[in-house]
Amino acid sequence: MRLKTYFVEDNPTIRDNLVATLEELARVDAVGTADTENEGKAWLIDGLHEWDLAIVDLFLKQGSGLGVLAACRDRNPRQKMVVLSNYATLDIRQRCAQLGVDAVFDKSNEIDALVEYCIDQCNARG
Repeated sequence: MRLKTYFVEDNPTIRDNLVATLEELARVDAVGTADTENEGKAWLIDGLHEWDLAIVDLFLKQGSGLGVLAACRDRNPRQKMVVLSNYATLDIRQRCAQLGVDAVFDKSNEIDALVEYCIDQCNARG
């Protein structure tokens, strides 16, 4: 089983490296990407797209990852939302928890934890 994963990240270098790393190490299949809040929200809440995991940055080319997270509060419980940000402060973590985020990871030092999270999600799904 592989996780159908959608990426909301506005930095193409970070996005491409993240996709490649997670596809190789964590049984992730990228099903799409967005670099703005509006694009991310539209794709994720469309209902036509199948996804298991969304990885969202907070600071985007347009809008905010917080808007994406808020728009996805009523998602299917099997669909997981995680934040990957350089600003994973205690306040941000608390705000993300209020928005129903399943996990928050710091880009600078928690990539390994994100990989483990993805592997755990795959294993939990069978």
